[in-house]
Amino acid sequence: MVNEKNVKKLLQQVNPSKVVAATKYVEAKDIRELYHLGIRDVGENRVAAFLEKFEELKDLDLTWHFIGHLQSKKVKSVINKVDYLHSLDRLSLAEEIQKNRTKALDCFIEVNISDEASKYGLPVSEVSSFCEKLKNYDKIHIVGLMGMALLTEDSKEIIREFTKLTELKEELNKQSNLEIKYLSMGMSNDYLIALECGATHLRLGSILFRNEDL
Repeated sequence: MVNEKNVKKLLQQVNPSKVVAATKYVEAKDIRELYHLGIRDVGENRVAAFLEKFEELKDLDLTWHFIGHLQSKKVKSVINKVDYLHSLDRLSLAEEIQKNRTKALDCFIEVNISDEASKYGLPVSEVSSFCEKLKNYDKIHIVGLMGMALLTEDSKEIIREFTKLTELKEELNKQSNLEIKYLSMGMSNDYLIALECGATHLRLGSILFRNEDL
């Protein structure tokens, strides 16, 4: 259920274009309600749920982001329906996109900024060489970097990790002919810190739907 009060307050703080509604646990009717409140970007984690909601909401002018881990074997079914992919992290996935996508796809490279073994994403040290290899794939257009900070109340640690992503973006743009414009970082628990660190896309879920007020 959408928390209308929270959404309205959030959109006073943040430009709607920065908000990607993470809708893993909500139904199509909730996305429709968000749309009418001014949120037009939707992020899905799971292929089956994405396909279902995509069909149900075809009448709305939504921008679709796939924000979860995408298995290579499932690429074909979704890749021509999404507008952005936030989780490009390996060449095998790039190859499947190259084979199945009909036009260049705007992609974020997923970076493991918290260095947690349980998280997907490339280590910071491998991103530059990965970008070089991606130049051979004309169906992939790198537009940004995506990262998740450690789930902690230590704001200094969160800042350190988000800054890592910001600095990596600057470094990549300097040393190559890439134009990485976007940073997908910040979720419901740390989005204000992410904004201060330069986030352009906030992947927000519980804040839009929970009972507690913002």
